[in-house]
Amino acid sequence: MEGKEIEHRMVTVNGINMHIAETGKGPVVLLLHGFPQLWYTWRHQMVSLAANGYRAVAPDLRGYGDTDAPASSDNYTSLSIVGDLVALLDALGQDQVFVVGHDWGAIIAWHFCLFRPDRVKALVNLSVPFQPRNPSRKPIQSLRAVYGNDYYIIKFQEPGEMEAEFARVGTATVLKKFLTYHNPGPLIIRRDKGFAPDEVITPPSWLSEEDVNFYARKYEQKGFTGGFNYYRALDLNWELMAPWTGAQVKVPVKFIVGDQDLTYNGPGVKEFIHGGGFKKYVPFLDEVVVMEGVGHFINEERADDINKHIYDFIKNI
Repeated sequence: MEGKEIEHRMVTVNGINMHIAETGKGPVVLLLHGFPQLWYTWRHQMVSLAANGYRAVAPDLRGYGDTDAPASSDNYTSLSIVGDLVALLDALGQDQVFVVGHDWGAIIAWHFCLFRPDRVKALVNLSVPFQPRNPSRKPIQSLRAVYGNDYYIIKFQEPGEMEAEFARVGTATVLKKFLTYHNPGPLIIRRDKGFAPDEVITPPSWLSEEDVNFYARKYEQKGFTGGFNYYRALDLNWELMAPWTGAQVKVPVKFIVGDQDLTYNGPGVKEFIHGGGFKKYVPFLDEVVVMEGVGHFINEERADDINKHIYDFIKNI
C-alpha cells in the first residue's frame, strides 16, 4: 500500500519528463525498478530508508508509469537511460548517491557504475549479476541459441506482437502472471497457448489485489511498449557499449539473489557468481547473498530482509 509520506513530482531530465516518488531526509538512495514494475515496487524500501535517515528517490524509468515514453526502441539504450539518471541527480542537487537496482534496474545500475562511477557511492543490486559484454556475439543471437524462439525476450522483439497478446490476455492477468512467477526455469511463451495462465492466479501474501490494481492502472494508461523497448534495444545497446568491453565496475557492491530466481539459474550464472568471474569484473564486490526459497521479485517477496540488507551495507560506506 502506498504510504502517505511518499511524495510525487515531475522532473525534466535529458529531454523527457520523469515522474519520481520520494520520501525522507538525508543521503539519497536512488532505487531503480525493472520489468514489469514501477517506482511502486520500492514502496517498502522507501519507508524503511526514510525511517533510517535516508532520502529515498524512486523514479518511473523512461517508458514506464507517469514518465515519458519515446516511441522508438533506439531511445532505450543504457546510454539514454543512464543519461536520464545523471540528469536526475543534477536536478536533485546530488553529486553522489547510493544506488539500488532490480531486474532491468539492476542492469541499468551496473551500466551507471561503468559510465559514471564518480556519481555512485555504493551499489546494492538485486537479481541480475553483472554481465560482461561478449564481443563475438550479439545478445539476441545468444539468447535464441540457448532458449529458442519461444523465450520471452525473443518473443518481445517484434513490435506490436506481444502488445496484442497482452491486450488479449488482459493487463491485470499479465501482471499477476509475471509478478507471481516463482520458477527457476526460463520463461517460455508457447506459440499454441500464448501468455494466458493455465489457471486462475492467486497472488501470494506479499502481493495484494490492491498492489496488482495499482500496476494495472498505470499499464492500462501507458501500455507495455516502453518496457518492451528495453529488450528491443538489446542489440543496439551491445553495439554502443563496445568501448566498455572488459571494463570493471569500480564501486562498492552488495549483490542479493533468490535461489529460485530464473536469472540465478541460467546457464553458467552460478559458476560466474561463485567461481571468481563476478569478482573479476566487480573487484569491490563486498558480499553475495543467496536467499533460499525466494523468486525473482525479491524486494517485494522478502521486503523486510531486503530493507535490512540495504541498510546494513550502506550505513558503513
